[in-house]
Amino acid sequence: MKIILSLLFLILLTHCTSERVKPAVDASIKVEELPAQESWNSVITFSDSGKIKAIMNAGHLRVFEEAKETLLDDKIKIDFFDENEIKTTTLNSLRGRVDDRTNNLWAIDSVVAVSDSVTLITDELMWRNIDRKIVSDKFVRIITPKEKIEGYGFESDQSLRNYVIYRITFVTSNEDI
Repeated sequence: MKIILSLLFLILLTHCTSERVKPAVDASIKVEELPAQESWNSVITFSDSGKIKAIMNAGHLRVFEEAKETLLDDKIKIDFFDENEIKTTTLNSLRGRVDDRTNNLWAIDSVVAVSDSVTLITDELMWRNIDRKIVSDKFVRIITPKEKIEGYGFESDQSLRNYVIYRITFVTSNEDI
């Protein structure tokens, strides 16, 4: 029995002093380019003083702490709510980006925002957190039950009730369509 214990002790001793094999590290990967957090099929609720302001669904979300930005991919849907927590607007896009310093949101690629009676279609827009406005300097199309308006440059409240198109290129009433 003492011989077996002695052999086991020697085996342990030799394994404890042997050099460890370190895994290979890919030097081409830059740590600062990797997200600090990553999530799939995320649902994020934004609130202020206990009241829901928005609910965002993103297929893929990546948070970059050093750049202070969050990238959103794979279909984004955001429901905006008024002060009474009633849903006013739904915004959909294929991609997006959030500036984590200002909490401004950019919706990018195939952007559609829909409220009670207004549909906004554009390639890109920004939701400004400080004043809760939707703005774009891109081509926009507004469709309401009464008219269709197209142009460049847009600003509106987040419920799409009070909007301005800066350079109008086309206006028609729905009776003309």
